[in-house]
Amino acid sequence: MQFAKRLDRLPPYLFVDINRRIADLRSKGIDIVTFAIGDPDLPTPSHVIDRLCREAHVPANHRYPESDGLPELHEAIADWYKARFDVELDPDTEVLPLIGSKEGIGHIALCFVEQDKVVLVPDPGYPVYSMSTIIAGGVPYFVPLTEENAFLPDFESIPESVVSKATMMWLNYPNNPTGAGASLEFFERAVQFAKKNDILVCHDAPYTEVYFDGKKPPSFMQAEGAKDIGVEFHSLSKTYHMTGWRIGMVVGNKDAIRALFTVKSNLDSGIPQAIQLAAVEALTGSQSIVGEHNAIFQRRRDKLVKVLQDIGLRTRVPDGGFYVWAKVPEGYSCVDLTRELLEQVHVAVTPGIGYGARGENYIRFSITLSDDRLDEGIRRLSSWRGGVR
Repeated sequence: MQFAKRLDRLPPYLFVDINRRIADLRSKGIDIVTFAIGDPDLPTPSHVIDRLCREAHVPANHRYPESDGLPELHEAIADWYKARFDVELDPDTEVLPLIGSKEGIGHIALCFVEQDKVVLVPDPGYPVYSMSTIIAGGVPYFVPLTEENAFLPDFESIPESVVSKATMMWLNYPNNPTGAGASLEFFERAVQFAKKNDILVCHDAPYTEVYFDGKKPPSFMQAEGAKDIGVEFHSLSKTYHMTGWRIGMVVGNKDAIRALFTVKSNLDSGIPQAIQLAAVEALTGSQSIVGEHNAIFQRRRDKLVKVLQDIGLRTRVPDGGFYVWAKVPEGYSCVDLTRELLEQVHVAVTPGIGYGARGENYIRFSITLSDDRLDEGIRRLSSWRGGVR
């Protein structure tokens, strides 16, 4: 067999060793509390499930769906953006449903990235941004997100030699893994930078509805001129706890939307219609579940942040999302600390290096485990006797 050379550019999965050790401990009957997975434990709203069950009995929903999605779903997405962000979208040309936002994030590089072209990627950041760039033949340039700059990119620090080759830029707020938020003023600076340099902005926004202290995050689409140079990816996974349903959307610049549809229509067969109609139910039905769930996540956030600070892990209180980003103590690497917590107190976390070189000094905790497991994890963390080496 002759394998494509692009596979050589994809790094090995970092967590193989850690996952192997977790499996080994569990095989010995040791209970592991895992803060490593960002998959919400709270249930999908019952009215959404009920709609899926009804639609599953409709024979027309068993056939191949159209790649661009049902008109009802396009309308529901546009209406949701209007109600939530006061953003006007043309349902026909500025909205495209996706088989989960990850699918669109992976495919859009095929639309805009030529061989050796540059994509500006946040570091730390969601690994798919750089992996999709590599698969498309491009070169990721890692833009540092530092604590000193509130985990926002400094556009002026990017070398002109890099900017001149860049075709795309990724942003993600509320941010995974840092939990940082971004203001509308920041998004407007991003629009100005992108327009000046003819760069497509791709904002990954699945956590806008997971926010704390009543501070609703803005959409990139609210920035003046955003639709001229950008698109925003969103998902029903985090808002309505539908991660396994695989449904999301991209909105914004109509030319970029059309390009992505061209790729999709040649590679996939669309989202099952019953799931699309259940998504319509989620978007147009009661949104009270958002506030209810956020109250639970905020309570979990506060409990976890307190114990981390008590045991000496400096932590920035997250603005939104499912994650707490904690700095490792002096003398540790993130992998060292991950292994020590696993071995000593049987708690699994995610080493920050998995999100880029700038994550080396951090570990990530998820708050998507049940309250009883969270409390058990906190009890175990409080018994950890690590610290400065």
